[in-house]
Amino acid sequence: MAAAVGAGLRGARRCQTLGLLRRGCAGLAVDDTVNGLSEEQRQLRQTMTKFCQEHLAPKAQQIDQENEFKGMRAMEYGGSALGYLDHVLVMEEISRASAAVGLSYGAHSNLCINQLVRNGNEAQKNKYLPKLISGEHIGALAMSEPNAGSDVVSMKLKADKKGDYFVLNGNKFWITNGPDADVLIVYAKTDINAVPPSRGITAFIVERGMPGFSTAQKLDKLGMRGSDTCELIFEDCKIPAENVLGTLSKGVYVLMSGLDLERLVLSGGPLGLMQAVLDHAIPYLHVREAFGQKIGHFQLMQGKMADMYTRLMACRQYVYNVAKACDRGHFNAKDCAGVILYSAECATQVALDGIQCLGGNGYINDYPMGRFLRDAKLYEIGAGTSEVRRLIIGRAFNATFK
Repeated sequence: MAAAVGAGLRGARRCQTLGLLRRGCAGLAVDDTVNGLSEEQRQLRQTMTKFCQEHLAPKAQQIDQENEFKGMRAMEYGGSALGYLDHVLVMEEISRASAAVGLSYGAHSNLCINQLVRNGNEAQKNKYLPKLISGEHIGALAMSEPNAGSDVVSMKLKADKKGDYFVLNGNKFWITNGPDADVLIVYAKTDINAVPPSRGITAFIVERGMPGFSTAQKLDKLGMRGSDTCELIFEDCKIPAENVLGTLSKGVYVLMSGLDLERLVLSGGPLGLMQAVLDHAIPYLHVREAFGQKIGHFQLMQGKMADMYTRLMACRQYVYNVAKACDRGHFNAKDCAGVILYSAECATQVALDGIQCLGGNGYINDYPMGRFLRDAKLYEIGAGTSEVRRLIIGRAFNATFK
């Protein structure tokens, strides 16, 4: 009897702690005076925070468990003529509520829409952008292959010119939004003998339902579950010549110009994840008691709070300042690689610290800390690995001494 009562009390305390955290997890205020945001940008964050915490955050755990986000097609973003910093803020707040949905949003808005805006002709923009911007259609970008990830120019997907069409044969892999996308930017080799090989790559606009194009089974990932990912299969897939994006055999320029901005905008994802860790860890440290006091009053836990907060704020300033520079027309591959490198690795460390703050509760799936860690790790791999980002930065310095 006593054991049953004790177990009941422990269960009640655990439920009470979970309840307190869930009420407070929307919650730590972000000091945008320190962040240097304009009044319009502060209002944008407030709007996104309210929307995401009401509609996404309550579903984030379910999205992770079911490896599916059924509300994807109902979400509408874009069309407001906002800048790259605004885009980062939106990415950050969506990722704060659900990193998986944030990743899918980034692939849709930045990898697909931004590529079309920057490189499409008027006919292509008029045909594809309205439904992509409204959210009626979902977009994706297909670059990686089973044996061509970081070494993207070694891709094997081939496009042969046949009259007014190109015929594509091959595969793409690890494609975010692949199972759901209506419009995809796909990179293929149009000249396999080009020297260097990068000169033989062309970007194509591919639509769902085109003959010869199909998707394989959705991948069962460690993290970012609910951000659907799959293999794309092209078997004699006919693409109209009018669907070439940019210039024939010069798709690498389309790709690389977009990659810098991809890295910048996606760096909002780690910012949102770090904020989410703080949103959950800080209230927990002021609810959980040990040795007769709240564990947040112990100096070691205060050190954890300080480390998590300063990592987040340092990353924010770097990301926001690079975004502001891009809004002024100053694009820098070194710093676009730098922001995602630093913020991704900091997000993984902050998630680990968050787990440590929660102790045993950080290691069980009733609490979201494990999800934050699994989601954060993706940003050290996707959009170019940490190793490739370091190469980009190192080569940029080396280039100044040639």
